Amino acid sequence: MTAARDGRVLVLTMDDAATKNALGPEMMAAARDAFLQAAADPAVGAVVLAGANGTFCSGGNLGALLGNAKTDPSAIRANLEQFHGWVRAMRACPKPVIAAVEGAAAGAGFSIALGCDLIVAADDATFTLAYVKVGLNPDGGASAFLARAATPQLAAEIMFEGGRIGAARLAQLAIVNRVVAPGLALAEATAWAARLADGPTLAIGRAKRLIEAGFGEPDAQLDREADFFVEALHGAEAAEGITAFFEKRPANYPRV
Repeated sequence: MTAARDGRVLVLTMDDAATKNALGPEMMAAARDAFLQAAADPAVGAVVLAGANGTFCSGGNLGALLGNAKTDPSAIRANLEQFHGWVRAMRACPKPVIAAVEGAAAGAGFSIALGCDLIVAADDATFTLAYVKVGLNPDGGASAFLARAATPQLAAEIMFEGGRIGAARLAQLAIVNRVVAPGLALAEATAWAARLADGPTLAIGRAKRLIEAGFGEPDAQLDREADFFVEALHGAEAAEGITAFFEKRPANYPRV
């Protein structure tokens, strides 16, 4: 995770080319700390979250998850709490947070984008919650944020199918705010953030809190997601789903 200032805008960039910006402990801790610092810094009026190398975020590291499935559930829960600490800090930050999405926002990457206040996406960007394809359930608040932004039927389609959704469709559904030409998401998000940063910071912060309260606090849902994720990761479906992913074959899920 790198941080740069553009006037009153803090630009945070997920940058791990080898994994297409997959989440790891260092990135999660750095993101959480960056949002806590932004919240307390009067020189920061808005935050942009982006991904380097043409990808927003490829999600969690399945290889690490496969190894984690053999560890104590409490260790998995602790790792999830680190990720959810990032989401909580981002949601609690009184400054507007804009996701600038290029390429893929997959799994936890989609969760992170949904957790931002606003989303700017390239018109060829894709979003997917493919947890179900490896026998897992969403984390990072995706289920709560989708339930707010979409109908129950659409949230069910996205989470049950785990397929790719283009930026244009999400814009039609008002989940993505603005669609721009490829390569321009960061510039558009930064320009928008600069305009918001020049506005009344306290009023915007109060508006953010009112929006949060109007839909209910997501903390309880983050806890439920973590419980279900740990349960899933230590179950037979995830064991088969993740193994099938690495073996590049269709999963043969046990029938219960």
